[in-house]
Amino acid sequence: MGTATKVPQTRSMSGEELSADHAWTTLRRYGRWHLIRDSFARFRYGDGMTNSRALAFQICLSIIPGAIALVGLSSVLNQEQLGQVLELTLSRIAPGAGVEAVKDVLADSHRQAGHTGGTLALWLGLATALFSLTSAMAQVERGANRIYGVERDRPFHRKYGKALLMAVTAGAFMTVGFVVMVGGGAIGRALAKVYGWNDGMMDAFTLVRWPVGFLLALLSASVLFRAAPRRRQPGHTWLAFGALVSLVLWTVFTLLLALYTERSGTFGATYGPLTAVMALLLWSFLSSMALFLGLAFAAQLEACRGGSAGPVEPDPGPTAEEEREPLVGAVGAAVGAAVRELARLWRRRREGRDRASEAGSRRGGAAAAARGHAGERAG
Repeated sequence: MGTATKVPQTRSMSGEELSADHAWTTLRRYGRWHLIRDSFARFRYGDGMTNSRALAFQICLSIIPGAIALVGLSSVLNQEQLGQVLELTLSRIAPGAGVEAVKDVLADSHRQAGHTGGTLALWLGLATALFSLTSAMAQVERGANRIYGVERDRPFHRKYGKALLMAVTAGAFMTVGFVVMVGGGAIGRALAKVYGWNDGMMDAFTLVRWPVGFLLALLSASVLFRAAPRRRQPGHTWLAFGALVSLVLWTVFTLLLALYTERSGTFGATYGPLTAVMALLLWSFLSSMALFLGLAFAAQLEACRGGSAGPVEPDPGPTAEEEREPLVGAVGAAVGAAVRELARLWRRRREGRDRASEAGSRRGGAAAAARGHAGERAG
């Protein structure tokens, strides 16, 4: 349960949906850095990190079996050229030592496509990927609701029905846009090798892939931002501000991760054949964070326009002083007991020394008296 404040549903004075003009006016009035700070607070207290981890897990469960199934089923459906493009692209995207592992898995996928049981397994793998992608879209709804301060998701049938629709529309197009931007070079080389493209076609693909991938990702994110939360959302152009923030963060995170995996010799050496899987896990987590951070930006922008007091509810927990009291009390009691024990031992030792001194004095007096009596008898 998050503690982000509930974002009021707002409209323009004429009752129309909020648009990019309203968003720009609100952004200038509220201040960029102030908005960035409050957006991060909304992301944090809206369980953004928790939902990012869950979404990353679902993304991995959809990408890995989906890619394997598509490569294998391309042979069954007599689409060998498409399968070759996918196989070459995945092999070239995989970092370091993970290339051989990817090739082995894809080769096994081709072998399974040669018999009936293997074909059924590939279809089941594709169904598993679709189920995981649907679960990922449901996780987006859950995370979006918490960021907007909505504590209850849609009923089960509505939630997962809408998640399935988002998975085959916005989710699929967003994935295509991301893949085109990240692996566009590998895709272009694979297409050129399989279909025999010349240099002119390669140059055209290189020129087109960036704007096409960017627009696909931006539009898909805007649609996702509008459909996911359980509330009435502003217009697509308003939400495009948050989608743009997500896309910029995703690009930065992806470039930094690619730079790290390529330049760092320890990454591949540490994970060996699992390098590709670990890179996918990290990329999925960073991508999920970027998505929810952009959503938090759009939510906080609307909250500012609606006059919300702040991004976070007052802290319901104990104060710092109250948290320290039990610790201080326990430590104080332990220290007091130790001091009392040391004092008791010191008193016992001192009393022992006093008794020993007194006993020595008595023995000395008795010895002196005995010597005196002995002298008197001798005299």
